[in-house]
Amino acid sequence: MNKVIITDCDHSSIDIERSVLRKAGIELAHLCCGSEEDLIRECRGGAVMLNQYAPFTERVIRELSPELKLIVRYGVGVDNIDVAAATKYGVAVCNVPDYGMNEVADHAAAMALALERRLNIMVPHVRSGQWNYAESVPIHRFSEQTVGIVGLGRIGRMFARRMSGFGCRLMGFDAFYPAGSIVENLVETVSWEQLLASSDVISIHCPLTEETRGLFDAAAFAAMKTGAYLINTSRGHIVDEEDLLQALQRGEIAGAAMDVMAEEPADPENPLLQLPNFIATPHMGWYSEEAAEELKRKAAEEAVLFLTGRALRYQINETGMKKEGKDG
Repeated sequence: MNKVIITDCDHSSIDIERSVLRKAGIELAHLCCGSEEDLIRECRGGAVMLNQYAPFTERVIRELSPELKLIVRYGVGVDNIDVAAATKYGVAVCNVPDYGMNEVADHAAAMALALERRLNIMVPHVRSGQWNYAESVPIHRFSEQTVGIVGLGRIGRMFARRMSGFGCRLMGFDAFYPAGSIVENLVETVSWEQLLASSDVISIHCPLTEETRGLFDAAAFAAMKTGAYLINTSRGHIVDEEDLLQALQRGEIAGAAMDVMAEEPADPENPLLQLPNFIATPHMGWYSEEAAEELKRKAAEEAVLFLTGRALRYQINETGMKKEGKDG
């Protein structure tokens, strides 16, 4: 059992994981699983998995049980892991929720500024040989804008702190905070309807759940200001892309910037990518050299904690493993 399997990983190196595990006397195997069949065939008998994209469905978890004990996801989201099935079969699931928080908040802030200052329009304008600020009209003073934040977890609060430096009014919507709350002395929580109607910029920082899937749909865009901008650095499926396309084409909202898409990599033929009022980046909001190193180190450390009988830091489901680790 003193072995860890990396099921799949597109990182250029696994030296950090190897170093962390070697110091604890733990072996490491690096696989390239991309499907359920790959996982079932290649990982049978393994207890601890570090996972990036390979699908841990109920079928996979069932087939790998009872030997499978722990899945650690490289990242925050666990969309590719059936957590309910893992819990059913006694498999602990961990993520790394705090490795790239600053980077995502910075990325969302950069997107807000790029949209507000029309950089997506004016940079190609200048490159084409034109020099006319009037093509950017209208631009409004950022300090007089209202920024709405959907999701006031770690990253949402970090984003709020960055926006507060510009003097913006901040309002938030989060199911865990009743309307009328003041979060970190910065963000006034409001109803969903008020956030949509009042915000000049809306930034998404909530997780993807059944409740948030398609949260930004035709009805939401119709309720937003016609001059508003939408930013998504969370999960692609929170935004209905077809409805967003229509909202941008009709001028229901002024623009959008997304670091995440429903399909990744994004199809180059996706009509959203052809719009001048749409910015896309390739799911890079999490990235800095420091964050990448932290992600790899913390994922490996979680495996070491489990294999040495200690409490896990980042377990997201309830199984006997967590209690046993604490007792050990």
